[in-house]
Amino acid sequence: MECDAPFLKIVGALPRELNGTLYRNGPNPQFDTGSHWFVGDGMLHAFHLENGRASYRNRWVRTPKFLAEHDAGRALFKGFGQKLADAPASAGNDTGAANTNIVSHGGRLLALEEGHPPTEIEPGTLRTLGYQTYDDRLRGPFTAHPKIDPASGEMNFFGYNAGGAFSPAISFGAIDAAGLVTRFDRFDAPYASMVHDFIVTDRHLLFPILPITGSLDRARAGRPPYAWEPDKGAYVGVLKRGSGAADLRWFRGEACYVFHVMNAWEDGDRIIADVMQAEQAPLFTHPDGTPTDAAKSAARLCRWTFDLAARTDRFTRTYLDDVTGEFPRIDERRAGRISDHGWYACANPAPGASRALSGLVHVDGQGARCAQYMLPLGDEISEPVFVARSDDAVEGDGWLLAVVWRARENRSDLAVFNAGDIAAGPVALVQLAHRVPAGFHGNWVGSA
Repeated sequence: MECDAPFLKIVGALPRELNGTLYRNGPNPQFDTGSHWFVGDGMLHAFHLENGRASYRNRWVRTPKFLAEHDAGRALFKGFGQKLADAPASAGNDTGAANTNIVSHGGRLLALEEGHPPTEIEPGTLRTLGYQTYDDRLRGPFTAHPKIDPASGEMNFFGYNAGGAFSPAISFGAIDAAGLVTRFDRFDAPYASMVHDFIVTDRHLLFPILPITGSLDRARAGRPPYAWEPDKGAYVGVLKRGSGAADLRWFRGEACYVFHVMNAWEDGDRIIADVMQAEQAPLFTHPDGTPTDAAKSAARLCRWTFDLAARTDRFTRTYLDDVTGEFPRIDERRAGRISDHGWYACANPAPGASRALSGLVHVDGQGARCAQYMLPLGDEISEPVFVARSDDAVEGDGWLLAVVWRARENRSDLAVFNAGDIAAGPVALVQLAHRVPAGFHGNWVGSA
């Protein structure tokens, strides 16, 4: 369903300083094929807040895949680069869904996934403008998690499967604040892996190669294209920003999986990275289709440490909390620098409660829990997005915006929290009459 809701009911009072748009992205399949959640068509949601009022608009991203299936009136693809056996050749082979994130950079609004170039979106209308290849300087996969340097405005990016489907090749590069590609390079990872996120500090890039492996042979045989193979181990490639692929240094660790990074920074000769780590892969099976251990597939906040001066290729891992969580965010003005605040969506730790994300956690710079907020049982929450009170506000002074699904009413709210006091609950709720499908990521774009 696509809709416009120009006048939304508000419970409480929206902060008058919140003037802009929260853009969110997530999968919402036009036609259900029973495929993996990750491959549904991208749907954008725009909550526009201005002078204490709120409006909403949503639109599917009209990718080549979406348009081909719309014209055919049925599904033609089943995801991860695979076409249905009875799909006509005229449908093409572009399976891009643009369904994972949406970022604003260099005057462009970009819908992202991780297998195709960015899809440019017209702000406000959410009209799809098509692939943005930066004057053909950018071809192939582009991460859903580029990192924008808060000082220079440079956007660092990477793309896995850069040599073709299920290949170990990874491309990486940078786009400056004006939207010009300034670097582009490539290397081969130790094996073909699903690399959802990466790590960027003030001076380094880090590429985690973790054992959700990709296999063309498995895909062709009708087995899981991506699967958990812990015997492959964990690798992290470390590279100075601005250096070429030949200077990559590999660190090794025990098998684990990380979908999302909270933040990372340098501490002398060490690099510290706070990540949401699981001991086994969530949402994916072993190569034979058997499930991974659900208890070991729950992510928790974990600190990785890399000692660049030590004579070792190992990195250390230390869990900082025992609460299951995902979708970590910070005050992005501290991205790549040491930070004193972080937030993430968490599961309810109460015995018998669902493993769904149903609360928020606020942590300090050491990962210690400062506060927690839990929704009523059954309700679920999205990734929290931090919005600073003003450009010159101190770190952490602002609000968290998160979409909440109300289970009993089967509809959604946009919840606004005081970022420094989430335990007090939302200061305002923007109420929708319908459900926003469970999505992935979003970002705030302030009014000009």
